[in-house]
Amino acid sequence: MGTVATVAGFDRDELREVSAAVLAVTAHLSVRDVLRTILTSARKLVGARYAALGLPDGSGGFAEFLADGISDEEWAAIGPLPRTHGLLAVMLCDPNPVRLTNIRDHPHFRWWPAAHPELTDFLGMPIMDGDEFVGEVFLANSCNPGGFTDDDEELMRLLAAHAAIAIVNARLYERSRELSIVEERSRIARELHDAVTQKLFSLRLTADAASALLYRDPARAAAELATVRKLAAEATEELRAIVVDQRPADLRGDGLDIALRKQAELLDRVHEPTIRYTTCQCVPPLTEARQQAVYRIAQEAMHNALRHAGATRIDMSLVSHKRKVVLEVRDDGAGFDPATADAAGRRLGLSSMRERARVAGGKLDVTSEAGRGTTVRLEVPTGG
Repeated sequence: MGTVATVAGFDRDELREVSAAVLAVTAHLSVRDVLRTILTSARKLVGARYAALGLPDGSGGFAEFLADGISDEEWAAIGPLPRTHGLLAVMLCDPNPVRLTNIRDHPHFRWWPAAHPELTDFLGMPIMDGDEFVGEVFLANSCNPGGFTDDDEELMRLLAAHAAIAIVNARLYERSRELSIVEERSRIARELHDAVTQKLFSLRLTADAASALLYRDPARAAAELATVRKLAAEATEELRAIVVDQRPADLRGDGLDIALRKQAELLDRVHEPTIRYTTCQCVPPLTEARQQAVYRIAQEAMHNALRHAGATRIDMSLVSHKRKVVLEVRDDGAGFDPATADAAGRRLGLSSMRERARVAGGKLDVTSEAGRGTTVRLEVPTGG
């Protein structure tokens, strides 16, 4: 009777699955993609009903927190992200795994929201880079009789070790991309200065000459105005070549979700209002043109809220709903009176935002009330 070769307690099939999981994790360069792959791999390898993964933000919350095994509706019903307290806090200061037959038996167990799934057996594993706690991954409600085992724990320890490397590498890659984006924007600024500024300067001088000749020599003034039109057309073409036809740098490698998250995080760091971004777990892909439209409208709505609203909090969300992707930017600022909507629309650039939405096959709605904030809602279809 043949025997199955084993290594460190794992048979060949298990080792093959672990190897596939590790390769899948390390194949991604986006932090969020890495986290999602770790999560799905862990739940599949160990055989658990639920899995979750969090990266602490150093301020008592989570910079990233993902769950697997629940629907978008269940996730939304649970409410705000958890804080790093109770059992979750233990795993961010103790390098040892936590394995329980009943999570309620742990002395640091606190509670969960009313809509939270009922958890029983539990396996939690810190993700560590040397002595630094990078994050934590945990599983609950084993699909196998008897709950989580020593082998499950070893599998998770192995995956967590590779996960730490992948997360650190992905962070380094994203930071290098941010530097590349800054360099690209600097390059575009130089091109704008070199190619366009000179034409605008010439345009202004020619317009001044035409103005001076208007009554003294109308024929020469007309010739100068023709030159103005020519220079203006050339400047417009230069701008179009440099700016309009370029895809936003953030979208090239990251995709829409990560680009919006980075935008929100950047604005939150440099502006006084609290800015938060949320998304569901399965936003379907959009065409390149629709991604650009959503990204640009999000930028405009965020900047409007920062420049004009006097808001203390701005929330941006991206979700999927009935074969549509829905972007919302909400602020708690001054808002505006619908009676002055035309003036407000000109000031906030709403017509250009609506035009972007129309070209993308979407719909833009703006609701506001004086003293009660403004909500910009964009819907774009997910089909081609």
